[in-house]
Amino acid sequence: MNSDPLHEVYLSLGTNLGNRRRNLHNAIRLIGKLVGSVVRSSSFIETEPWGFESTHKFLNAAVCVQTALTPRQLLSVTQEIERAMGRTTKSSPGNYHDRIIDIDILYYDDITVSDPDLVIPHPLIGERDFVKIPLSEIRDSQTHR
Repeated sequence: MNSDPLHEVYLSLGTNLGNRRRNLHNAIRLIGKLVGSVVRSSSFIETEPWGFESTHKFLNAAVCVQTALTPRQLLSVTQEIERAMGRTTKSSPGNYHDRIIDIDILYYDDITVSDPDLVIPHPLIGERDFVKIPLSEIRDSQTHR
């Protein structure tokens, strides 16, 4: 029996290459398999690229997951899922590009992390409607946040 405490995590998902709907479904399936129980997921919304020019629109979603992973383990597993789905390079601030999948950690319980490669809560939540809209959909469906 696993006695590790479960943590509530919110993730943002985005894709603008290939079969976008299938990409999101595959990412959610892998999150459920490798991260923890997906307890809520938003509808999918189509958005314009943010931070760069592209002819490919994004499909975005958010999920709430119950996980026993630490924040650092969560980062490692979400990056592993991105690589498994075919993502070869990670964006850096100011250097965004088309991608088959992007998984960002938005919240992890109520903690704050400020490491060079991991910042929680995600610092750009307030600037991105493609994050705010799906996130508010699943956060508004609960009462304790």
